[in-house]
Formats: sequence, C-alpha cells, structure tokens
Amino acid sequence: MRNWVPVAALMVSVAAGTAADRPAPHVVRTMDRYEVLAADFHVHVFPFGWAFISPRETLLEAVHQGLDVVAITPHDQTWQADLARWVAPRLTRSPIVLKGEEITTPRFHVLAIGVDGTVSNQLALEDTLDTIHRRGGVAIAAHPYRVVWENYDAESMKKLDGSEVVRPEAQFDAAAATELREFNARAPLTAFGNSDYRGPTPMGFSRTYVFATARTAEAVMDALRARRTVVYDRDRAYGDHALIALADANGGLPRNIPAVPAPGWLRAIGRLGTLGALVALVLFNRWNNVAVTTAATTREDVQSASCPTTRPDPAPQPGQHSR
Repeated sequence: MRNWVPVAALMVSVAAGTAADRPAPHVVRTMDRYEVLAADFHVHVFPFGWAFISPRETLLEAVHQGLDVVAITPHDQTWQADLARWVAPRLTRSPIVLKGEEITTPRFHVLAIGVDGTVSNQLALEDTLDTIHRRGGVAIAAHPYRVVWENYDAESMKKLDGSEVVRPEAQFDAAAATELREFNARAPLTAFGNSDYRGPTPMGFSRTYVFATARTAEAVMDALRARRTVVYDRDRAYGDHALIALADANGGLPRNIPAVPAPGWLRAIGRLGTLGALVALVLFNRWNNVAVTTAATTREDVQSASCPTTRPDPAPQPGQHSR
C-alpha cells in the first residue's frame, strides 16, 4: 500500500510546478515605423547539439523568456533547425524561428543565420563567409575572444556581417567583455547579444533587439543586414546610435538580465514534492525488500518446524543383526 506515496508526491509536484511556470506576457513594442523584437541568435537544441532540451521545449522556453525570434544554430549541420521550424507552427505560441548553423573549426566559430542549407566546416574563413552569403544568410563571429583575432584578417572583417558583443559569461568578466567590445569596434559590424543557450541557464540571458519593419523572418533578416539592432550590457548600449536614441525617447528597452524565477510557494511545493517522491520511492523499495526477505525467512522457518528432517537408521555393524 505504500507505493501510492511517491506517486501522490510526484503528482502534487507536477501540478504545483505547472501552475507556477507561467510564460512572460506577450509584449508588442512599436517605435516609429519599427516593431522591436527581442531575439537570441545562438541557440542549441538536443540531440547532438551539446544541449539538454528538445526543439519543442526550446521554443516553449523562448516564449517563457519573452523572446520573439530565435535562431537554432547546431554545430556543422542544420537538420535540427529544420526540425524546430517544423515544430514552430504546430505550437499554440512560438517565436519566429530562423534556420542557422554554428560553423566550428579550430580557427574560428561563425554563426550562419538564415541560410538555406549546411555550410561546410572545411573551408577557409573567407570562403565560409562567401558561402553563407550565397546561401542567403548573415555571418556572425561567435564568441570572438582575443585568442582567435589573428584569424580575422582585413578581408575577412569586410565580409563579416556582425559579432557577438554581449554574452552571458562576459557579463561577469570585465576582461572578456572588453575583448568582445574591441572586436566589434574593428569594423562596421552589426551588434549581437546572444546566450549560446544549451539548457542550464535562461535563454535570452543576453539578447538582441531587432528593429524590423514587420514581424516576419524576412523582415528580421533585412534588419540584420541593415544593422538595425540594439544590445545592452547593463549600463552600456551597442548598435545603431540613432536606434539607441529612439529607444531612449520611447521609454527605453529592458536592460536587465532575465532573472531566474524566484522560488515562490508553488515552486517550493513543486521542488519539495519531487524530492519527497524520490525519498518515498527509495524508502518504499527498501521496506519492500525487507518485507520480502522477512517473509521468505519466515516461510523457511515454518517449513523446517512442520517437516523435521528424518535421518535413515545407521547401517548394521559387522557382528550385529538387524531386528
């Protein structure tokens, strides 16, 4: 009868967690002739993406974090992005999903956003950038820290469309933030804030505000090519200076890092319920094993008492006669 305890605890935790897990409200931001869309252009999904969350759950998380646009960027392939684009219209609410890829080599990592197919990771940097453009995409330098700067020569910098200027780890490391900022200043590059999302941290931990003329994938791509983005790093703003001023004149855009939800009473019940279910399951199995062992031992004792062992008469010794 004790097996109902972990089941009940798990049901309570699921119900409480579901009630507490509410998505961010859908916000429409309009400034001048633009729709301002919150985006994350560096998102990985499970499987084979060094990530823990499926494409469906990733898109639901994007909604929960108030994102309007995400680019799915698996390493050196694009089929996961195709899968996410197939899932998106089947959800009740989904962000705009762009097909992407993180082209990974020992010399550089480049995000290909909006491409129509996979870009080989066996090409030189300039050829990689040319291929991204032929496939209809924009090329973004991913986590361009000083260690890879020597691979971005003058010609490559001319062909590069943008770079990540704000990332989660750089928001807590002043030296890393300086390197990203200095790389972005080497050429006229579109500014991007990306989370490199894989599951443990909130998506959109760093995000890009895109000033698009419409809420469509095509309008987002046009805005990226025109460098119509704004990115915040606490007290710093990057991107188009006119758009930064426009945002300030219209009440500003959220600059704070998305907070991990505070553990209210519903979340506390959800977490404690799950822990209680695990503890109850372990204890139940232990009790069950003890009971089974005790019952088996008792049966053996009863059988031994009711059926005493009979020993045969000893064989007669020489000189003795059986009676």
